[in-house]
Amino acid sequence: MSKILIIEDEAAIRRVLTKILSEESDTYKVDEAEDGLQGLEKIKNEDYDLVLCDIKMPKMDGEEVLEAVKKIKPEIPMVMISGHGDLETAVNTMRLGAFDYISKPPDLNRLLNTVRNALDRKQLVVENKILKKKVSKNYEMIGESEAINHIKEMIEKVAPTEARVLITGPNGTGKELVAHQLHEKSERSNAPLIEVNCAAIPSELIESELFGHVKGAFTSAVKDRAGKFEAADKGTIFLDEIGDMSLPAQAKVLRALQENLIQRVGADKDIKVNVRVVAATNKDLKKEIAEGRFREDLYHRLAVILIKVPALNDRRDDIPLLINHFAEKIASEQGTAVKKFSASAIKLLQEYDWTGNIRELRNVVERLIILGGNEISENDVKLFASK
Repeated sequence: MSKILIIEDEAAIRRVLTKILSEESDTYKVDEAEDGLQGLEKIKNEDYDLVLCDIKMPKMDGEEVLEAVKKIKPEIPMVMISGHGDLETAVNTMRLGAFDYISKPPDLNRLLNTVRNALDRKQLVVENKILKKKVSKNYEMIGESEAINHIKEMIEKVAPTEARVLITGPNGTGKELVAHQLHEKSERSNAPLIEVNCAAIPSELIESELFGHVKGAFTSAVKDRAGKFEAADKGTIFLDEIGDMSLPAQAKVLRALQENLIQRVGADKDIKVNVRVVAATNKDLKKEIAEGRFREDLYHRLAVILIKVPALNDRRDDIPLLINHFAEKIASEQGTAVKKFSASAIKLLQEYDWTGNIRELRNVVERLIILGGNEISENDVKLFASK
């Protein structure tokens, strides 16, 4: 059922539009408002799939309604209704974010086509939101400990900004989850998040990987190739394990951050990029700077915001939540029933020394689910958890 609101001060026009739409489809539920203020109040209290709004009205005109709706419920498509002499205003409403406009008296075919297109657009927006929630669920931060709640609060504050973020913490703590959350909650979420594991790329190839190369730049460069910075244009680049990056590559990253310019290996032409940089490391970069392995100026460019992800041993209260999360996730992946963990099994797992952090906990939970009984007992943990 599609809910449509008609905001129109002329009762005759309201009746005609309501009649046309109601007769067109029994899936259209049409509501009416006789002025802008009444319409805006209805929009605040109801979820509409489409709003048809007159431009010239008493109390609050259509442009004011449009601007107000875009602030509170930007996903609702607004189709403006213009009278004679309102064409310039109608075109201006498109600049303000209106989906389209129709003229009075409404042409039947144009009206119905516009309504169908607007409703299709709303459906796409809704589906996109659902998809984003699913993606977001894969990178959800599980936990209610003080440290994790602090990180969640930091993400909410920092994500909508353009500030660069440096994420620190031991291996396996979930630094990549923070990076994904920062991207997904940012204005850049519709553009790509490009991940680069600096530790996994040989030092002689890292510059080519990040900045691309031109044909003939080195022996295996048989054609021009764009790098990760270009791929992340208008989005986010996540430089994981940046503490392992070579000093020459660090110098180029510094220039990219300072000037928003990169240069492909073997080229002399600059390429402008618009990229937000999020970096992560398990190293003490202050120590790396002191020993000459990391540039201090790059550190200060990256560490505008510092987010420290704690080791699992420092947030043991979150372990029961993490166990349940992994048990449900693994059951979903394997198409099996969710196995329960006994209270004593959970207590024992909370006491373990988790040197491998969350990554290790997930592996242990999976092993227990495969090898343990229908309910994971304390005995199962003693038998299988340490193997």
